[in-house]
Amino acid sequence: MGTGRFLLLLASAAGCASAGPPTRVVSSHGQPHVARQPAVHADLEAPAAAEPVAAPELAPLEPPRAPPEAPATSKGRCPAEMALVDDRVCVDRWEGSLLERFPGGERPWSAYTVVDGHETSVRAVSQPGVVPQGYISGQQAQMACVASGKRLCAADEWERACRGPRHTTFPYGPTRRARVCNDDVRHVHPVVEVAMRLGLPPEQWWREAMNLPLINQLPNSLLPTGERKGCTNGYEVFDMVGNLHEWIDDPEGTFRGGFYMDTTLNGDGCAYATTAHGFRYHDYSTGFRCCMDADPIE
Repeated sequence: MGTGRFLLLLASAAGCASAGPPTRVVSSHGQPHVARQPAVHADLEAPAAAEPVAAPELAPLEPPRAPPEAPATSKGRCPAEMALVDDRVCVDRWEGSLLERFPGGERPWSAYTVVDGHETSVRAVSQPGVVPQGYISGQQAQMACVASGKRLCAADEWERACRGPRHTTFPYGPTRRARVCNDDVRHVHPVVEVAMRLGLPPEQWWREAMNLPLINQLPNSLLPTGERKGCTNGYEVFDMVGNLHEWIDDPEGTFRGGFYMDTTLNGDGCAYATTAHGFRYHDYSTGFRCCMDADPIE
C-alpha cells in the first residue's frame, strides 16, 4: 500500500462489501441493477500504521435525557413523539432508540450493542437528543415497535414523511445542501478505521467487523437525534436522510434514507432504498423509526 494511501471500501448501500458476485438491488425507480463495487478513493488517507491496540471500553450508559416539549403538530391524533402525516398516519419524529424492560422498570439499551437474544426484553422509543439504535435488524425493529404499540412504516408512509408536505427530494428542499443532514461522508471509512485500530485482517473487515460497537462511537459518525436541526420538513420529522438507514415494513428486507456515509448510492435523498439484505440482517448502519395509525377524527 503506497505512502499513506488505501482503498476506501464501501458496501453495497449499507456500508458493506460482498465476497461473492455483485449484489443485485432494486433502484428507487424499481429497476434491478448491479450494486456498485467498493470504490477506490486514492486521495483518502489511511489511519497511521500502528500496533494493534485493545478495544477501548464502551461509553457508559446514561439515563434518557428529558425531552423538550414535542412540536404540537399532531392535532391530538398522535402521541406527542409522533407527527401526523397526510392526515392519516403517525410517524416517529426521531430515529428509534430502545429501552430494556426488567422487573421493576426500564433502562436505556446501549445504542452501540446488538439486540440478538434480547428481542423480547426491549421496546422502541423516539426521543430527541439521544444516540439512535444501530446494529438492529428489520425483524428486531418490528418487534421493538410492536412492543410499544406501534409498527414499522410502510414504504409510502415513510417516503411521504421524508418528503414532507411539499413533496421534495430532500426533507428540507428539492436540492442537496451540504451539512444540513448527517450525510457528510467522513474522511476515513469507520469500518476501516476501527478494523485497523484493532489489527483485524482485511478479510474480516466487511463481515465480523460490521457490528463492532466502536464504529458508531468514532468522531464524525453517528449523531444524536435531531442534532442537525435543519434536516426536517413541515411535518417536523428529523434525520430521515442520513444518520442511520431506516428499516421499513418489508419482510424481504428494505431500508430507506441512507446513512452518514452514503445517501446517493441507491437513490437520492428520500428516494434512497436498499434491498440488498434480508430482514434479519443488521450492521452498524441499520436503524429504524416506527409508525402507527392515527386516531380517527371525532
